[in-house]
Amino acid sequence: MRILIAGATGAVGRLLVPMLLDQGHDVTGLSRTPAGAERVRRQGATAVEADAFDAEGLRHVLAQAAPDAVIHQLTALSDADGETTNRLRREGTRNLVDAARDAGTKRIVAQSIAWAYAPGDGPADESVPLDTGAPQPRGAVVEGIRALEETAADVETAVSLRYGILYGPGTWYAPGGAVAAALAGDPTARLLAYLEADRSTTSFVHVADAASAAVAALDWPSGPVNIVDDEPAQGRQWLPVLAEALGVPRPALTEGRQDWARGASNTLARSRGWQPGHTTWRTGFAAQDT
Repeated sequence: MRILIAGATGAVGRLLVPMLLDQGHDVTGLSRTPAGAERVRRQGATAVEADAFDAEGLRHVLAQAAPDAVIHQLTALSDADGETTNRLRREGTRNLVDAARDAGTKRIVAQSIAWAYAPGDGPADESVPLDTGAPQPRGAVVEGIRALEETAADVETAVSLRYGILYGPGTWYAPGGAVAAALAGDPTARLLAYLEADRSTTSFVHVADAASAAVAALDWPSGPVNIVDDEPAQGRQWLPVLAEALGVPRPALTEGRQDWARGASNTLARSRGWQPGHTTWRTGFAAQDT
């Protein structure tokens, strides 16, 4: 299969390239910089350069690549840039989908998130509505996700992977990353994360498992799918474990709770054959170099 990865040098994309090549796919990696394109080439894939906000540029590279499927992993989260990430979800997705359809692409797999659900009790499955109308700044994030998923659905087969909080190499949660700095008291740490050791519930997924889900989703039917590990957990449970793994002070435990922070269920993904290699953050945090 001819596959184009948009965001091929991100935390998930950089793992996707070798996974897809190992399966015999013809892989093209999209980057907006020459350095990123060179990194893709070093992995053995074809590289193309284009900016997601440049509709004509995207049309040109998609027409040349003529992919059977597009995997959309575009964000600006490495720079903790929420505003640009929201724009990428709205405008970048629109440009990518239009270019893909013009190129005859019939399938798209898009990176979404598993914490955009409406408030409630217990882990959310895919039948729970998105938290539209949420106050800002959460409202802008949810609106970006709504736009991304609705736009992706313009492609004949569109799978939206609602990832849990990503951890592992290349993420904020990796050793030496932004979360470690923030927990150590560094006021300059750049991240967009909720780090209260309270009763708010979070679902996690290791980046390698997120990448394996994107590969598996090339054979899935349309619709959203939660990609999370098996153990949603309260901040007062997972944050002390993470702090220990990162070698930073444990935060004080508190009793608050964000009503939208409910975690997510992976029952649907597991029913389709996907299994996380890291089934729980309890062991995953200590193995983030793998």
